[in-house]
Amino acid sequence: MKINVFTSALLLVVTLVSCNSEPSLQKYFVENTDNKNFIAVDVSPGILNVDKTKLSAEQNEALKSFDKMNILAFKSSDKNQAEFETEKTKVKAILKNPKYQQLMSFGSGKDGASISYVGTDDNIEEFVVFANKKESGFAVVRVLGKNMNPNNIMTLMSVLRESKIDMEQLKPLQQLIKQ
Repeated sequence: MKINVFTSALLLVVTLVSCNSEPSLQKYFVENTDNKNFIAVDVSPGILNVDKTKLSAEQNEALKSFDKMNILAFKSSDKNQAEFETEKTKVKAILKNPKYQQLMSFGSGKDGASISYVGTDDNIEEFVVFANKKESGFAVVRVLGKNMNPNNIMTLMSVLRESKIDMEQLKPLQQLIKQ
């Protein structure tokens, strides 16, 4: 009987500890994927459509560090301004968590953008770009990878310029822009 009580108590403690109620971008993305005001897009490295044999060793290393990109965009309109402000405030609150280290921010009071990251300077797990404009909405872009660093990101940008981007993966975002 004592073993069953001990086992039940241990199971309860493990369950409570594993249920982290702290907000995160990942949870935010999952919660809003089906919301009609949001467009969610997952982008794989295949979108770049590059010939890896023509890349330098540094470019190949940067490409290998990139796993995927998640994009969540909120389209604002005259009818959903209150929800726009609420959702924008939620994202800003999540990004104030100390695990998101801000690299830079720019813009004015109602329009702006920020770039943050999760990890260390030499081992970045996630880059986060948050941009908002009252008239059109906001977007949160999560660039996920392994052992990314600022040099890899800059090198990846050079690969982007040389790539033939597969626009099929971006169709949902194109529809958002047209609305």
